[in-house]
Amino acid sequence: MSVRGKDRQIDNIEFNVADIARSKAFYASAFGWTFVDYGPTYTEFTDERLTGGFTTGEPVRPGGPLIILYADDLALTQQRLKEAGAVITRETFAFPGGSRFHFSDPDGYELAVWTAST
Repeated sequence: MSVRGKDRQIDNIEFNVADIARSKAFYASAFGWTFVDYGPTYTEFTDERLTGGFTTGEPVRPGGPLIILYADDLALTQQRLKEAGAVITRETFAFPGGSRFHFSDPDGYELAVWTAST
């Protein structure tokens, strides 16, 4: 990983994926993430704040912790996700402090996107 994290903060998220090129295209289209390849089985991604990786070195394991992304415009982000091939698994709902929706990526990982505006 290219940048050392800070003590006791989320530093990295790793997804086991079936197809790195497909995952890169999906997340670049939906969120504008950029990538650095480290060989045929691993690529690092960044959203300019957090880094993580896609690897084909292990089997795909959908599930695990829910990763929640932030968006200023929830509707536009949901539209971009649908255009990129996401499946909306939970429609937008309000909660104290904002609203969010859940989606599934091409490998079946469920993630959520929230915004502070309602």
